[in-house]
Amino acid sequence: MTEKINIPQLRFPPHSDRRVWLISSGDNPIGLNVARQILAHGDCVVSGVVPSNITRDENRRTYFEDFLAEVERNEEHGWKDRFRAFVLDIRKMGECQAAVAEAVNLFGRLDIVLCCTSQTVVGSVEELAASPRTLSLVRDQFETNYFGPVNIIKSALPQMRSQRAGHFLVLTGITAHLGTPGLGVYCASEWALEGFCDSIAYEVAPFNIKVSILQCSMEICILTNLISSAPPILPAYSASENNAPLFRNILDGLVSRLPQAAGNLNNNNNNNNNNNNSSSSSSSSNNSEIATPKSNNSENTQKTGPFSSPHDVVTMYAPFSSAHLEALTLETVHAITAIGGHENPPSRHIIGQEGVAAVKEKLKTVSEELEDFVQSSYSVNIHESTTEEEFNGDIM
Repeated sequence: MTEKINIPQLRFPPHSDRRVWLISSGDNPIGLNVARQILAHGDCVVSGVVPSNITRDENRRTYFEDFLAEVERNEEHGWKDRFRAFVLDIRKMGECQAAVAEAVNLFGRLDIVLCCTSQTVVGSVEELAASPRTLSLVRDQFETNYFGPVNIIKSALPQMRSQRAGHFLVLTGITAHLGTPGLGVYCASEWALEGFCDSIAYEVAPFNIKVSILQCSMEICILTNLISSAPPILPAYSASENNAPLFRNILDGLVSRLPQAAGNLNNNNNNNNNNNNSSSSSSSSNNSEIATPKSNNSENTQKTGPFSSPHDVVTMYAPFSSAHLEALTLETVHAITAIGGHENPPSRHIIGQEGVAAVKEKLKTVSEELEDFVQSSYSVNIHESTTEEEFNGDIM
């Protein structure tokens, strides 16, 4: 008999009025499960959904359609009146502004914005610089993971300033603390977003607007969103030549053990010739169709893993069932609902025991290195005995 998982009850901060949420990606597993919980709690939700011109994984589409049916079934509890799905590509500023306007027009205000849109580009820095196609992946990475959240934050700020209240929840990962081989571009986009959030938090604090960064475990944001991998074309970064464990190898080992992994591979070596000239609203996923790989690649896929195609960029979603996705995102959803709208929220919150341990180890290493070279830091200081006249004199 399978032991039942003990799931802690979700907790929400105390509040008197019904709150209005805007979720940047309401059709990804995290956004969808958050929407379900806050609708059950009694709040209002505007959920961004992927535009129809961007191909989605069939399982994810079904997952979202099942949620819409659940909203219909709970009409007597007010879910339908308190929920709106809004087509949103957060890389487009105009659509972000329209989503904010939709929330305000429907519900009168906007209290909490959850930025949970993400995608992952896998590959060494050199591999990602090898062709126009891989360079377009780098641009797409920053358009989605950095400029997208920046767009929606900037769009919501005028409304929150006028209310003199609001809360931004920005979902990143411990990859914003830890450099990871094979995820250099992904980590860079996360670090950039956190630097933006840390800075803007000071700017908007006088308006009673809060900014909270939520760092979930590495696998959460990566395995619940689109993953694109550059082909491993450089032998110098192979496992036999390089001791640094590239994330691609770890991902291959994990996804290869999941059912239907091969069926979710993206054979996207067609229609990519124009990616180098695409605008900022273009994404590698726009030109992609989730499909079963050709038979001549299946043997290689079985031997090396789904992300190690030697010739093509591979794009896919990890083939989890809806039950697996719900379990995978449980801790993250719990943290979002507990912190969202809190009167005194943390500026940065690390989700999960493993993430806390990893960040503590990184901070310990930084502290030790600081102490090892602290005298080198002090040695460049101007001596206390130096007078102002000496300092202002000719020292060149």
